[in-house]
Amino acid sequence: MSTRFERSCSGGRSRVVVRLVILVVLVTIVTLGSSSVASARGSGFAYVTNAGSGYVNVISTATNAVVANVGVGFSSPVGVAISKDRRFVYTADSAFNNVSVINTATNTVVATVGVGSAPTELAVSNKGNFLYVSNNLSKDVSVISTTTNTVVATVGVGQGPVGVAITHNSKFVYVANSTDNNVSVVSTATNTVVATVPVGLNPDGVAITKNGRFAYVADTASNDVSVINTKTNTVVATVGVGTDLHPFGMAMSKAGQLYVTDAAGYVSVINTATNTVVATVAVGFGPIGVAVTKNGRFAYVALGSSHNVKVINTATNIVVATVAVGGYPWGVAVTK
Repeated sequence: MSTRFERSCSGGRSRVVVRLVILVVLVTIVTLGSSSVASARGSGFAYVTNAGSGYVNVISTATNAVVANVGVGFSSPVGVAISKDRRFVYTADSAFNNVSVINTATNTVVATVGVGSAPTELAVSNKGNFLYVSNNLSKDVSVISTTTNTVVATVGVGQGPVGVAITHNSKFVYVANSTDNNVSVVSTATNTVVATVPVGLNPDGVAITKNGRFAYVADTASNDVSVINTKTNTVVATVGVGTDLHPFGMAMSKAGQLYVTDAAGYVSVINTATNTVVATVAVGFGPIGVAVTKNGRFAYVALGSSHNVKVINTATNIVVATVAVGGYPWGVAVTK
């Protein structure tokens, strides 16, 4: 079976090609039934996409138990994002080129929005009025109005766009182009590319500091993380994460700790004040997506090859829980 690790080593293969190979194998052997409904309002929940089964698992962050499974159709959901008011969850369904909109009060799909080819990752603007979706194979970004659930703009970027992140003033979107080894900077005012920043090999995940001054980019094939000054749009530092550690997903904590997954089965913790790795946490084979709770106390890591989610206590950087989920968990996002 093809894995995300194999893609990182090849350099030339598309992220989506590997994902679809995984889907073909897993969808024939993995089935999940619908579970109970749980509302995200007033409580904390982690939403985990299952690329191999077409479901989204809802995990209570209070109990670390799966409280609902939301079917998003016969698809390959990968990226996931949550609206600012926590009323909706958005998933990128790469196999069928759309975005599913889940109502968190009922855990049901209330809308489906067609986008570009092989949507991969997505991010919600700070005001919550727009959703930005990277389309891996069509080399563009779809801009969705969250009010109408319609595409209002399409922005051409580089080849193989994957990770996407928005500055906290919502003025710019940073998109990692995995094939071109660069990052496109999109102005949200004009929906045009205003800068292109060369980074390492096969950039993937993107995260931006809370003050908006720096964007961090996971260079999968370079075994490092590029640090971009968002004022000058130049790389001002490179943080190595160790030999054979191929960084992929990223999540920034409120305190400025950056959690980075890698194919070898670890999560690297980078202190963004010093741009040094301060901890390396073993989580198991195949970590992909990662998200940090709003209070910064826990990091949730989706382990595709292990079919579970690991919960890291950020104070100790120790795994404190393992949650069994569906087929090939990929993306993860938390409500609070």
